[in-house]
Amino acid sequence: MDQELKGKDPEIPGELPVLTTAETIVYPYTVVPLAVSEKSFTLAVDEAMSKDRIIGIFGAPVKDETSSEQNIFSIGTAATIHKLLKLPDGSIRIIVQGLTKIKRMGFTQQEPFPRARIEVLQENEEVTKNVEALMRTVSDQYLKILNLTPQAPDELKIAATNIDEPIKLAYFVGTMLKLTLGEKQEVLELDSAEEKLRRLSFFQGRELELLELSGKIHLEVQKEIGKLQKEHYLREQLNAIRRELGEDSEMAVEVGKLRAKMEGRKYPDYVAEEIEKEISRFSMLNPSSAEYSVIRTYLDWLIDIPWEIHHESELDIKQARKILDEDHYDLKDVKERIIEYLAVLRIKPDIKAPLLCFAGPPGVGKTSLGKSIARAMGKKFIRISLGGIRDEAEIRGHRRTYVGAMPGRIIQGIRRCGSNNPVFMLDEVDKVGADFRGDPSSALLEVLDPEQNATFSDHYLEIPFDLSKVTFITTANVVDTIQPALRDRMEMIRLSGYTNEEKLRIAKEYLIPRQLKEHGLDASGIEFEENALLYLIDHYTREAGVRTLERQVAKVIRKMAVERLETKKAKKRIGVKEVREYLGPEAVFPEVALRASRPGVVTGLAWTEAGGDILFIEAAMMPGKKGLTLTGSLGEVMQESARAALSYIRSNAKKLDISDEFFDQHDFHLHVPQGAIPKDGPSAGVTMATALLSIIKNKRMRADVAMTGEITLTGVVLPVGGIKEKTLAAKRAGITTLIVPEKNKNDVAQIDKNLKAGLKFIYARDISQVFNHAFSYGTSSKHLKK
Repeated sequence: MDQELKGKDPEIPGELPVLTTAETIVYPYTVVPLAVSEKSFTLAVDEAMSKDRIIGIFGAPVKDETSSEQNIFSIGTAATIHKLLKLPDGSIRIIVQGLTKIKRMGFTQQEPFPRARIEVLQENEEVTKNVEALMRTVSDQYLKILNLTPQAPDELKIAATNIDEPIKLAYFVGTMLKLTLGEKQEVLELDSAEEKLRRLSFFQGRELELLELSGKIHLEVQKEIGKLQKEHYLREQLNAIRRELGEDSEMAVEVGKLRAKMEGRKYPDYVAEEIEKEISRFSMLNPSSAEYSVIRTYLDWLIDIPWEIHHESELDIKQARKILDEDHYDLKDVKERIIEYLAVLRIKPDIKAPLLCFAGPPGVGKTSLGKSIARAMGKKFIRISLGGIRDEAEIRGHRRTYVGAMPGRIIQGIRRCGSNNPVFMLDEVDKVGADFRGDPSSALLEVLDPEQNATFSDHYLEIPFDLSKVTFITTANVVDTIQPALRDRMEMIRLSGYTNEEKLRIAKEYLIPRQLKEHGLDASGIEFEENALLYLIDHYTREAGVRTLERQVAKVIRKMAVERLETKKAKKRIGVKEVREYLGPEAVFPEVALRASRPGVVTGLAWTEAGGDILFIEAAMMPGKKGLTLTGSLGEVMQESARAALSYIRSNAKKLDISDEFFDQHDFHLHVPQGAIPKDGPSAGVTMATALLSIIKNKRMRADVAMTGEITLTGVVLPVGGIKEKTLAAKRAGITTLIVPEKNKNDVAQIDKNLKAGLKFIYARDISQVFNHAFSYGTSSKHLKK
């Protein structure tokens, strides 16, 4: 169905069937193939074919089968249909030739196909000098684009050079150029040939820049590939020359270096087999290959790891005890457990080492104990910190398929120390996290479990390494946050903290000599008076360990160093006066007597990551009706303890001589100071009950009494944990009487006698016993039952 346009252009009707397209813009004087699949548009084509074959074609930036006016351009092209081909699926293919630019004046129908009124637009085709210059520029740019485009047909070049009408040249180039639908529509809507050519010149300039840049990149890539091929060819030539001269090739030299590193080293059979296999692969690689460095690094790790290297040492129990005493003061139970372990190891060297976990507050010597154990055993010591680790690959290593892959920290530490039986300390095991990258705690199970670690497999090595000869020691501040399966495999050794007397001995025997040496004053004969050290401990530190104490001692020594250089004089003896002078105002104040001097305030005992501490519970009451307010950043368990305490007092009001109508007229408020610090746990139950009774009956609690214990609704006092730590805290705070649950009697019995010296323990099994011992002052009777 061909139809040639001869003579005059056909007359354009005032109303045409409409076809929209989102793929291209049809320009006048151009021939374009179109695919039509939507039912309404195929009907529009059939309508045009049944009459004069003329159809209105408009661009549609938004595909919309309804052809609503807001979704299609208003300027389009009237075109004649030259060929039509119907396909089996109902769609059609047509070839159209643009006739003239038209404007859509409005749709006259939408169903069954769109039809619109149109107006033919006349375009300015005047040929001026500017137009001629623009025609020449556009033609030259178009030919350059064709030359930079691979496999561009010569017919396109001939067609462009044979067009001598500016408007036809603009539409031809606009059809051939790669533009967006909006840019093509912009060219169509411009009124004159000069504007169209100018705009097309801009678009072609942009396209030329992109094609030139693309060509430049292509040339650089080809040049790089050629360079690699040239290097490979020259390298092969070099190897051939070396062979002729009887010299080794570059690869042979590298293989020789690897084998030289293996000399004198022992490897398990499966490791030696793996090394030989990888060396064989490595020797066949080109040094420019991407796999070259990967295999070379892997071989370095396999060869350097101490598979069969271990340090032999004769364990001397007396010498080990001496080393532990030199490095740490007291810690009698801890040292005894370590000596027991070393003694068994001396008798049976192949024993599966237990997994020790030193648990306690910061600054009590957990990490330094690991160093002492290594020194006593005559082994290398490695320490890695697990705090904040969230990626399982930190333990097991990365797969070799990853860029920059390397073994995990365990294998790295083994390689660094050069021994397969070191003392390996895993610090802060309670602070291991878990997220989408895996659970490092679960990965540690294979490392630390004596039943599994003989065949530990690192993801990078992919062959087992025997960790059973390694002595693993872990440290933690809080045991509860350790994964249960991992905690079950550990033997907990608890370090509770130090009394003031113990801190005094530690400061004199360890901290002061070390700080004097570190500050260059070790030969100066400087001496700290005991009362000065006790004053420093009481008024400038509040901790279970001695880390802050050592910092304060170092501060005093620095002040002395400055004084020596400025005045050429140095004090030889440090007393209380010098401590005040060097450290300034006191940082810690005794507050038990001050805080507990009024009704409603009771001293409790708490256990934290930093060890034991005293805790003040404050109660207040006000007019109201049975309300209870809780403040101080309390956790759910602690809030429940407070409600249980109030419920017990209300349910036993008659026994406590409280009037029946009292609770109907009052609200209560329980507050735990230091509200920014989260607090939780049930051990403050008896303290809260005592505080409520104190404010209700207007009784002051004894200032020298502190208490701990969980309370039930029936008044039973249940046991709690951290008794030793809480005892230490009470002693530091000047408390002389401790009320503890009766079921904690065994815990108290295990506390060292020196620590319990000067303390009185009262064991309570019922809250009434707590009330009897807590108060010793007079009472107002205004709330008592009449």
